[in-house]
Amino acid sequence: MNMINSRINFWFIISLTISILVALPILTVFASFFSTTSEYYELLKNTFLIKYISNSAIILTGVLALTFLFGVLSAYFVSFYNFPGVNFFKWALILSFAVPAYIYAYSLTAFFENFGTLFGLLTWLFGEGEYNKFIPKFDGMFGAILSMSFSLFGYVYVLTRASFYHQSNNLIEVSKNLGFSAKESFFKIILPSARPAIVAGLSLVAMECLSDFGTVSFFSVSTLTTGIYNSWLSFDDLNTANQLSFVLLLIILTLFFIENYSRGGAKYHQSSQGFKKIPKIDLNGKKALIVTIFCSFLFFISFIFPTSQMAYWTFKFPKYFQDTNLWSLNFNTLILVFLASLVLVSFSFLINFGNRISKSKFLDNLSLFSISGYAIPGVILAVAFITFFSWLSDFLTDFFGFISIKKIFIGSVIGLILAYFIRFYSLAFNGIKSSYLKMNQSIDESSYLLGYSKFRTFRKIHFPYLKNSIFLISILIAIEIIKELPITLILRPFNFETFATKAYAYASQDLLEAAALPSLFLIFWAGLLIFFTSKHILSEK
Repeated sequence: MNMINSRINFWFIISLTISILVALPILTVFASFFSTTSEYYELLKNTFLIKYISNSAIILTGVLALTFLFGVLSAYFVSFYNFPGVNFFKWALILSFAVPAYIYAYSLTAFFENFGTLFGLLTWLFGEGEYNKFIPKFDGMFGAILSMSFSLFGYVYVLTRASFYHQSNNLIEVSKNLGFSAKESFFKIILPSARPAIVAGLSLVAMECLSDFGTVSFFSVSTLTTGIYNSWLSFDDLNTANQLSFVLLLIILTLFFIENYSRGGAKYHQSSQGFKKIPKIDLNGKKALIVTIFCSFLFFISFIFPTSQMAYWTFKFPKYFQDTNLWSLNFNTLILVFLASLVLVSFSFLINFGNRISKSKFLDNLSLFSISGYAIPGVILAVAFITFFSWLSDFLTDFFGFISIKKIFIGSVIGLILAYFIRFYSLAFNGIKSSYLKMNQSIDESSYLLGYSKFRTFRKIHFPYLKNSIFLISILIAIEIIKELPITLILRPFNFETFATKAYAYASQDLLEAAALPSLFLIFWAGLLIFFTSKHILSEK
């Protein structure tokens, strides 16, 4: 009985309640899987479903491999070495977050297409010529993999860098005493110690990759997500769309299960006793040049290249400045960012703390299920959201005589924020959880022995310890909300436009030049957030 009472406490109830609220709309997708299948679903199952899954798997594998390579290597270089420009690259590499994968895809195609930007540049430099023969084409699956990789590697970079910084030099000294070379120390000590952060980053990349529609659709690559969109938008078959979403969710949850199982009972926290900061190694000559070129390449390709393309379109067609209400777009976008980020980070912190002190397996599993909302394409999540709250409103009205609550959650800012919470809960939850894994449980026990209550431990010990991680996650969430499109399109109030929806409105009319202006402002605000907070986020004090 005492064990039950210890687990059923205030913090447990808060975590349980929030996790259930997040999970309920997701259950709409799961429930639809067990309903009667349509003729269209049977046709897909016998024809294109295997192609959808195989293409999704190929893109996922390619994106995970490249983001791991780019993210881990860049984090390792800026964390352990001094080289020309290292202080600049620490924060500049995060700017890749500012560019959505679909905007990167537009830029990639526009630059390398026949008679595109590169053709014009070569003509300007060298005169007329048949340059199209020599200009490479980045389209199809290869183009999709590149666009997503350069747009998403920042997830791995920021989380891995934070983990690298908090590693103690004691581990490196032990490895040297064991006779390990620098290479062996990296693969046997440094990299395994950063595993929770790396996996958290790759998990976010995987969910973004599998739920992407804009990029794969632009390159005409058939994936599970394009199948979902086509089922609903082209064939008006929401049930099939939800059933395909279930398949996508099943893949995500399987990946989570495999990772958790492979990790077993391994511990990754660092001892607070005798912590020694790892001294940076000065690079000179050829090594310094190689590392500088690598980081410069990442920064240029991931941020400067697509931003320059958007700026080129914007200033080439200045008439679109008059057609775009920038004041309204700025206000609407930023108010959503502030409110949603505050709600997400606050509640994710509470849930992680509740999970930590309750030590409930049930709550851990429920939290794992709840974060699957990130794997659902935004448009499907929005429809599931509408379906659930329409049912809830009708139920409360019919059985209890309540006034309809549809207007509170559908077509309102409140509904948008709640939908953002479900969609990006994984980003906030996993980011804070990866930092909590580095925090030894003995710290909590010592706090209780000193007479601290759970709330005081939460406020005085946990929050200061996780403060930098919380600010980091807040920035990531803000950028994701700025870029979010389908949820905002479907659930926004009437005539409520953001940078993302305005860019989509122009792009849907085949006016990519006009879409460049809101896209450029989207990139501007994301970059500005990173610039003004980078010193605090990446603080090494």
